[in-house]
Amino acid sequence: QKNSTSGNKKKIRGNRSPCSPSRVLHIRQIPNGVTGTEIISLGLPFGKVTNLLMLRGKGQAFLEMASVDAAVSMVNYYTPAAPHLHNQPVYVQYSNYKELRIDNQPNQTRSQATLQGVNAVQHGNLGCALAAEGGALPSHTSVLRIVVENVVYPITLDILYQIFSKFGFVLKIVMFHKNNQFQALLQYADPVNAYYAKMALDGHSIYTGCCTLRIDFSKLTNLTVKYNNDKSRDFTRIDFPVIDGQRTLEAPFAPQNTIFPSYAGPPGFAPALGFPQGAGPSVPPVPGALGSVTVTTSAAPGPMTLPGIPGNSVLLVSNLNPEAITPYGLFILFGVYGDVHRVKIMFKKRGIALVQMADAAQAQLAINYLNGQRLYGRVMHATLSKYQTIQLPREGQEDKGLTKDYSNSPLHRFKNPCSKNFHNIFPPSATLHLSNIPPSVTLDDLKNLFTSKGSTVKGFKFFQKDCKMALIQLGSVEEAVHALIELHNHDFGENQHLRVSFSKSTI
Repeated sequence: QKNSTSGNKKKIRGNRSPCSPSRVLHIRQIPNGVTGTEIISLGLPFGKVTNLLMLRGKGQAFLEMASVDAAVSMVNYYTPAAPHLHNQPVYVQYSNYKELRIDNQPNQTRSQATLQGVNAVQHGNLGCALAAEGGALPSHTSVLRIVVENVVYPITLDILYQIFSKFGFVLKIVMFHKNNQFQALLQYADPVNAYYAKMALDGHSIYTGCCTLRIDFSKLTNLTVKYNNDKSRDFTRIDFPVIDGQRTLEAPFAPQNTIFPSYAGPPGFAPALGFPQGAGPSVPPVPGALGSVTVTTSAAPGPMTLPGIPGNSVLLVSNLNPEAITPYGLFILFGVYGDVHRVKIMFKKRGIALVQMADAAQAQLAINYLNGQRLYGRVMHATLSKYQTIQLPREGQEDKGLTKDYSNSPLHRFKNPCSKNFHNIFPPSATLHLSNIPPSVTLDDLKNLFTSKGSTVKGFKFFQKDCKMALIQLGSVEEAVHALIELHNHDFGENQHLRVSFSKSTI
């Protein structure tokens, strides 16, 4: 690194401190032709990227993250499994610099435009997205139009879901034929997911030599799905009827080839880590870490089951605080987004857990809302597990109460298919909705209750028409998450239990 920085002292200024974590990362052995966008994509799964310096011609770059925690997560993740750019490994390590201050060098203008454009998309300022790397980032839609050419083998909604959900939370898919072509519209939760999916998948073939994907951004901003069936599905509406829905793929003939046999995810993403339930990865997976998209198939006709969604309802939750987390706490928190059947905290790695939801749609909702949420001082990572179920411990097997079965719990929020709870699912927020408040409980009682659990009460309001309900605003989203875990189902006595959920309102 000395050689790489000594010739660029005019470009970089900052405090130097060797041998300690820094939010500035030094990236080495970058192949020719790698763009700033691809370098930035190395860091995006871990947090906001705040600066970029490309040392063109030297195969090196400096990437500055918004926080040291994000940089540490990135180094820890990429050290055992180096990311690949243009099919070659690149190496990530801490820089001697604590921050990057880049003078207005002409050869850095392009990198800075790239950084601003990606951050505009990443952080919601879509109207200000700048042209980057010679092309415009999507500033308008999270909907992709997909055309599949040379369709030799059947393409199902489930196959599209498995491929595209590797890039983010898929909200809806609609499939149809137009102009004698197989087409689909697919909507992501966020335009940045649509951007990376298009960049990574456009031009790839699902099966070797056939079923080639041609992907564009749609002019639509939202898809309308009336029914969940084999041609259309809304993954956010678990109350929709499933009409002729199949959880396995019935293929009249199935190829021996696998989906994307040489494809290992978009630029910069290391393979996902797999491990047995009794152990755990040495480094927790991060949001966006992708493995190769593979469907194991047989030459013989018959059912072909996908090893992913739909069907997989087990979540892998990592980077938990082992001192604070409990199976019950995960049950209550994930129960906001679906009915949790089982929870297992790893015996040897207490910072990792498995959470089994009632179905795959609820599992995806939980990922969408809880992945990246701070919990007990750590940024929690939630992704799909490779397991289809959580095994309960055998009789006599040492478990220390780390595996719990909640399938018959009275606290499930979504037992009733017509429950209003289906329409009141919101992301974690600093404002909580309280209900089932007994008439004898006063405003001060409630404020004191939340204060006793470590919360800072910044606002409170009873509903005018119904004093059984109220809104309470706490000091932060993380405080509200902790309070919900602690106080949902709080017993006021005489079988009166408080109900707590996240609110979309503010006080």
